Amino acid sequence: MSSRRRFLAGTAAVGATGAAAGCVAHEGREAGVREAAAPEVSRPSAPVVPAARTPSRRPNFVVVLADDLGYGELGSYGQKLIDTPRLDALAAEGLRFTDAYAAAPVCAPSRCSLLTGLHSGHATVRENPWGPGGQGALTERDFTFAEALRALGYRTALIGKWGFGPERPNQPSHPNSRGFDQFYGYLTHKHAHEYYPTYLWDNGEKRDIPENRDGAREIYAPDLIEDRALGFVDAHKDQPFLLFLAPTVPHAPSRAPRLGAYADEPWTRPNRAHAAQVTGLDTLVGTIVDRLKTHGIDRRTIVLVTSDNGPHEEGGTDPDLFDGNGPLRGYKRNLYEGGIRVPLIAWSPQRVPAGTTDRPTPLTDLLPTLAELAGAPAPSDIDGLSAAPLLRAGGAEAARHGHLYFYRNHSGVTGRADRVDGGRARRLAEAVRRGDLKAVRFAPGQDREVPDDRWEVELYDLARDPGERNDLAAARPAQADALVGLMRSSWVDDYQRKPYGVTLQVAYESGKFLVTAHFANGSARPWTAARLALTAPNSWQVRDLGTVTTDRIRPGGRFAARWEVTPAADTDQGWLTARGTATHAGAAVTYTAQAQARK
Repeated sequence: MSSRRRFLAGTAAVGATGAAAGCVAHEGREAGVREAAAPEVSRPSAPVVPAARTPSRRPNFVVVLADDLGYGELGSYGQKLIDTPRLDALAAEGLRFTDAYAAAPVCAPSRCSLLTGLHSGHATVRENPWGPGGQGALTERDFTFAEALRALGYRTALIGKWGFGPERPNQPSHPNSRGFDQFYGYLTHKHAHEYYPTYLWDNGEKRDIPENRDGAREIYAPDLIEDRALGFVDAHKDQPFLLFLAPTVPHAPSRAPRLGAYADEPWTRPNRAHAAQVTGLDTLVGTIVDRLKTHGIDRRTIVLVTSDNGPHEEGGTDPDLFDGNGPLRGYKRNLYEGGIRVPLIAWSPQRVPAGTTDRPTPLTDLLPTLAELAGAPAPSDIDGLSAAPLLRAGGAEAARHGHLYFYRNHSGVTGRADRVDGGRARRLAEAVRRGDLKAVRFAPGQDREVPDDRWEVELYDLARDPGERNDLAAARPAQADALVGLMRSSWVDDYQRKPYGVTLQVAYESGKFLVTAHFANGSARPWTAARLALTAPNSWQVRDLGTVTTDRIRPGGRFAARWEVTPAADTDQGWLTARGTATHAGAAVTYTAQAQARK
């Protein structure tokens, strides 16, 4: 029977948000610990929420991910036509990254990699939805930065665009199953293209927006997203929290209810609306920062603002009017710098040092960075490297990647992107950056398995040629071949993950359930004082079949416990919850998994 891995901290309880979402709590019977049993959630539409703890000094995090915001679309990155005063102020007061990279030139693979710390040669979702593969989905083996922080007791929320399917609750790809206590917004990629949707998801429930039925445009989704984000900050100002704010602006279609300062510009309406979207993003971030200041928590909150890929040219928007890619070559869908290099701003008063950094920083670094800053363990088999030293007072140097890998396979094409690619935008492509050298190669079609001699390879020196105008492949064949070798080694068809956290298996035999839980330490440091406990419905009988504690789980090791569970005579099924607790670097961490037991 399948299990659903969940990451909790402290005694489980259904909070106000969970109750509002329709979670039904009931008492359960827990084996493996002496204290009172934790309540169990039956068929939860939102996850069990950790109980409130005494406020700690762990930093809060607000991660803002814009949709299709180009490298040059903020004033702090050279923008001249669009006003972004709040983000420019954060860049001036904080740390501005000049060489930050989305993991892919289109949305879904970029976001999967950002969440999981795996580049697009290892990640579960490597392509945008198209063709027979359809909507991409995360799996139970995908571990997100929300899960890392939630293990320490952080309250976590994703508000805005998720972008993975299927569009239903209680499945492994739902945000509630991937570490987010609260979710409000769009589940799937396609639905997120609607700025006036007829519904949004609220944890596991669809919330109708009747004002937008029959093509009406009364309720603008970014306004709802802002309200929910502010409410989350208000509700959790006294607890460590992670807010992943993923508004859909400025993705096409270019729609904004208020054109503001751009209403009279001599541009097309899509361009005026696009500019209003970018300024709207700026205002949104400023509003969140103001709320942090109102609560007096700005100095213990780290704000990160970035984008999932380069600027788009869809729906009549002209990125060249705004110089959306700055000095770089390419747009969304290209593996040239304009398609993957993105703005990244880190801000926290008196915590994050002011200045700029040219460290090549892929967004796969987000998971280990947040984990290190919070003091949480992280999987050791991810591709990201922590940039935490850059975000601490003093701004120490952070470890650098040996190389960065990027992959693109997408049938959708736009005119500018195709011209930049020399008519090859529908072809599968790869890129690698090592130091200042970058190689891009194009397959003859969409098959990655064709021999190397059928690919077209280009080589650029980004230090001398950031616009990638001078192809050096013919002049430096050995260097080009070396980077192609890195492309080959970076791709793994089925990347096998190390076990991490708690998994749960249930078998039915002779009127009883035999339950096995594994508690796996996939991090780089040992866990101590580990124990496993099982919660069953209150009327069920639970008996330990061996030890439920161990002094130490080594890195890469795991600990197992087994139970015999006798269900009540009048029930055919119920939810079982295994909870693993341990100490990592002096901090308590808690991971859980759920499975439905059926006779």
